[in-house]
Amino acid sequence: MKIITLSGKIELLSGLHIGGGDDTMKIGGIDNQVIKNINTDKPYIPGSSLKGKMRSLLEWNIGVVGIGDGKPFGSHLLKDTIFHDANKKTAAENLLKLFGDSSSDHKFGITRISVGDCSLIDVEGQKTSEAKYENVIDRKTGTANHPRQTERVPAGVSFEFNIKVKILEEDTEEDLKSMVEQGLELIENDYLGGSGSRGYGRVQFIDKAWK
Repeated sequence: MKIITLSGKIELLSGLHIGGGDDTMKIGGIDNQVIKNINTDKPYIPGSSLKGKMRSLLEWNIGVVGIGDGKPFGSHLLKDTIFHDANKKTAAENLLKLFGDSSSDHKFGITRISVGDCSLIDVEGQKTSEAKYENVIDRKTGTANHPRQTERVPAGVSFEFNIKVKILEEDTEEDLKSMVEQGLELIENDYLGGSGSRGYGRVQFIDKAWK
């Protein structure tokens, strides 16, 4: 077995919101805060958010979401007729190798991918938080109801990312690397975090390098 690493930067092209818990309620404060490092009070992107978005979009891209009844794709579904297409079956098997198999027999062994939390690249003088008002529009009157403030990390802020992939003897390294890169490309064409339909979470992955 060997372990390879893809590292680089995530640059925000629009405001990003990944929610964080807050056990205090402040009058006039922000209702919906972003997740922050408890020691530095700076925002970060959880590795689980990045990994989960990659897997979800790859499952949609391969075309296996419809047969999974809303649950993560597993090897027990490889008997479906859609896998008469050999290329689709190979892609689905690589997905299970990379992200893990939800089936009880764990046919494809250990999960290959490990996605670290993405640390803020702190630039002196750069703001790392903004408050944006969100409203619900009354369809009859056209007026805004239920205003609340949502915290976002503003466009222009960057984070470091680090993805490790285990390569086992039976794996094809280039196939797994290609799937990771495809997952990041799909996120670039979609969004990361919440409220993507409102324009949040547009990102690009830059300075990517395998080692």
